[in-house]
Amino acid sequence: MSSDQPNSSPVAVGILGTGSYLPAREVTNAELATLVKDADPEWITRKTMIEARRFAAPEEAASDLAAKAAAGALERAGITAADLDYLIVSTSTGDAPQPPTSSIVQDLIGAERAACFDINVVCAGFVFGLALARSLVTVQPGAKVLVIASDVYSRILDFDDRRTAVLFGDGAGAAVVGAVPEGYGIVATELVSRGAAHRLIRVDAGGSRLPASAETVANGDHFFKMDGRGVRSFVAEHVPPVLAGMLERAGLHAKDIDHFVPHQANGVMLQELVDSTQLDGATTHLTLDRFGNVGSASVPVTLDAAARSGALADGDLVLLAGFGGGMAVGASVLRWHG
Repeated sequence: MSSDQPNSSPVAVGILGTGSYLPAREVTNAELATLVKDADPEWITRKTMIEARRFAAPEEAASDLAAKAAAGALERAGITAADLDYLIVSTSTGDAPQPPTSSIVQDLIGAERAACFDINVVCAGFVFGLALARSLVTVQPGAKVLVIASDVYSRILDFDDRRTAVLFGDGAGAAVVGAVPEGYGIVATELVSRGAAHRLIRVDAGGSRLPASAETVANGDHFFKMDGRGVRSFVAEHVPPVLAGMLERAGLHAKDIDHFVPHQANGVMLQELVDSTQLDGATTHLTLDRFGNVGSASVPVTLDAAARSGALADGDLVLLAGFGGGMAVGASVLRWHG
């Protein structure tokens, strides 16, 4: 577990601008039901609250989605790619094992001055990246950091497994992180990893333990696999205490939060999470109904939608929560600088 004390940073660090990109192809539940056995549209909506999702075009990879999300965040922050000092890409579906997807994004957007690297904390990745960006700006107060989360889950779904195939879509979200006026920005962060539960979410083949082969492809070992019940139990057990502990250390209560931006895992599960964390007084922002679960991009895509809608007012307290494979939980509370 890694956490920080409120106001421990000598410089206030926050989000200067957000951006997102969702592929053009919309896949409704009706269309998905033609691909996934025993998954009728009503069942999908009732079990997940998802009505549609986006799938990347054949020529689009994680780096392409990331670059388009980056453009929006840079524009909103009022800077160019040439102004960036660091570029962090969170993805578990990168373009290839090597080179880092961030290197490809750097080339695509022209961030020639930025040091770049990838992180893989699956669906908690954006919040982990935000914490890293805050640390970088703390030691280099003038730095500008672009954090992008981009995932293309449609390429690793097993459409014979209705429990997972109905949940995921493709997309990317981004945020420019830098110094903000005192009193604004990130108030507290909490990062938690529980490696003993690493088998709950996985892709077995394609790495050094089980290299890709004709046999692994035939066995479907390159597909995404998830123990849905196990994940739901993990979230119910681990996420509420992480959020409560972070808020307590920051001198805050659930009732102080104006906006809750969670990972868009499953609508039914999120409602249970809101109830168990006593965040029912906050506005919970959801995009899963139209975009599904877009992996580590879920939090920044939803944050960008909230920001662009005008829902986030200057000074509002915003709670971000990502959770997923590893297993990991990342949470951050920030005072919005409008």
